[in-house]
Amino acid sequence: MVLACALLPSAGPHFDYPLTRRSETVDDYHGTRVADPYRWLEELDSDETRDWIRAQNELSFAHLRSLPQRDPIEKRLTQLWNFERFGLPFREGERYFYSHNDGLQNQSVLYVAETLGGRARVLLNPNELSDDGTIALAGYAVSPDGRHLAYGLSESGSDWSTWHVRDVETGRDLPDRLDWLKFTGASFARDSSGFYYSRYEAPPEGEALAAENPSHEVFFHRLGQAQSSDERVYRRDDARRWLLSPRVSEDDRYLLIWARPEGERDNGLFYRDRTLPDGEMIELLNGFDARYSFIDNDGPVFWVMTNLNAPRGRVVAIDTRAPEPENWRVLIPENDHTLRAVRRVGDRLIASYLADARSRVFVYDTKGNLERELELPGLGTAGGFRGESGDSETFFAFTSQTRPRTLYRHDVSTGETTLFKAPQVDFDPEAFEANQVFFRSKDGTRVPMFLVHKKGLVRDGRNPTLMNGYGGFNISVTPYFSLTHIVWMEMGGVVALPNLRGGGEYGEQWHRAGMKANKQNVFDDFIAAAEYLIANGYTDPSRLAISGRSNGGLLVGAVMLQRPDLFAAALPGVGVMDMLRFHKFTIGWAWTAEYGSSDDPEEFPFLYAYSPLHRLRPGTRYPATLIHTSDHDDRVVPAHSYKFAAALQAAQVPGTPALIRIAVEAGHGAGKPTAKRIEEAADLQAFLAHRLGMDASLLGR
Repeated sequence: MVLACALLPSAGPHFDYPLTRRSETVDDYHGTRVADPYRWLEELDSDETRDWIRAQNELSFAHLRSLPQRDPIEKRLTQLWNFERFGLPFREGERYFYSHNDGLQNQSVLYVAETLGGRARVLLNPNELSDDGTIALAGYAVSPDGRHLAYGLSESGSDWSTWHVRDVETGRDLPDRLDWLKFTGASFARDSSGFYYSRYEAPPEGEALAAENPSHEVFFHRLGQAQSSDERVYRRDDARRWLLSPRVSEDDRYLLIWARPEGERDNGLFYRDRTLPDGEMIELLNGFDARYSFIDNDGPVFWVMTNLNAPRGRVVAIDTRAPEPENWRVLIPENDHTLRAVRRVGDRLIASYLADARSRVFVYDTKGNLERELELPGLGTAGGFRGESGDSETFFAFTSQTRPRTLYRHDVSTGETTLFKAPQVDFDPEAFEANQVFFRSKDGTRVPMFLVHKKGLVRDGRNPTLMNGYGGFNISVTPYFSLTHIVWMEMGGVVALPNLRGGGEYGEQWHRAGMKANKQNVFDDFIAAAEYLIANGYTDPSRLAISGRSNGGLLVGAVMLQRPDLFAAALPGVGVMDMLRFHKFTIGWAWTAEYGSSDDPEEFPFLYAYSPLHRLRPGTRYPATLIHTSDHDDRVVPAHSYKFAAALQAAQVPGTPALIRIAVEAGHGAGKPTAKRIEEAADLQAFLAHRLGMDASLLGR
């Protein structure tokens, strides 16, 4: 047993960290011996781990509840959160469907209406399924005739979901129940007889939250039948670690399967002609040399979005009767912007791009001729545009750092855009401003960053500043509205959002520049962003905090260890902290395409070089740290955070806290009840506000 002791600053209470047992576990990685003394914390449900969680939470929550900023922050967050929110409406059959939250409901409610804007009725209210809101809607699909709803429910934030079928007219469930679904939606056959979905084998008993997830298989479920009768449509006996996603073409002729094998960053596209009784699965694109996304088809000609030979994306027409690349016809060529999505609505193709991480939307005809740019309300992020070939309307959402998510209706025939739903949030958007700046990273790369703060900010180097980053998996950080950011800025803080390499802001080359052996570029970008803020008078190291979740939690963990002098506080959330063992849990094996694998002797060295768990050095003053995770996270299993917390507590010098906050009955983040979201946000914001000396009496001003 070892005891790691530390003291909070003199303004706070003194406390001892819980005892954390060290084992003698050592692994040999290609001749390098690596100790893993806290391996036992990977046993998530053992009595010893549960006792450790309880002791850590008692310590952390006692401290967080004592902070003078916490209660005012929670009160203000609750005021801000209490506003009406709508999901984008869509039509199936003769009915419209949309989600709605009255403000503080733990889960949004699904509604159905016979006409747009007409009287709506509740179709599914997840808040009635649990007392604490921990049962959430994990996904849903409505049959083309509008008569049936297939929906998945997840518990306590788990990625696992159980699917059911509800009669839309009566609001009653059919007997259908589908278990062990994960990373899937439902795609109905056009006759509404049933739907395609993906599922895994049932995990070993008691290991649902940690066991590896092999064998993603595609099934067809016919309404009214037991899951045991579902037809297995596709599986790979030769490759158990594939991700598979099915979709039925609008003309009902084709079943499309998006397929990505283990270790591949790119995907394939397969199809089966459903009009042929014994039609085989055709591997149309199986080189795994690029990303391919099916948009729609004109008979046997498929319209596909791809980055093959076009890092920023293009749209090609592939005739399945002559599918060789030399026969492809370019519908929408690559340009200077990054193509993120293409949807068919009526006789138009709506293409969403990023230009320096901000949305631009263009409308083409189905022959690829540019008709117009869709005018957006400002510089921000637009998304949605769901539709089919027979539709004349579509809906999209627009948001920015100072504008909450607002819904618009667009008429594809006339090009007219009209406001549909505008939320009313209890703050003054005119009090804040958002700007975009550019800085140079360590190797000279030009990197953009969004900065948001109150108008009239004085750049005297004394502003509390919160940097948030991600930098991975081709995910772009675009302008978004955050209530927690509003609270931070009301207290005088600056929010900084750098667009790090590893994301998708500038296409596939930008992504690859931050993955595998290039991952250090992501950390260098984040460090350079911090140095820019300091050099340009926004803040100084004593007032600079960093945060990130998941892959962003890895970012925070790595950077706070590489440059502990640069930051005052850190919030690594649900992070990938053990880069040598991440692939051994749940879906972690799928991330080897992004990170690499310690099993590979050529990839082990760069993983070991930045792995947060393995870079801690005793006697170093690291930033004040509040690690946060959830005990039911089966995406990034909480053992990552548990082990990192134990190691950080042992390494941290006295005088600076190294705490961990472990949410109970919660997961990676999706479906988290509103009450838990507010509580967590208040804790995290209060921790930072206390460390950076912020004044909570400014809230609401």
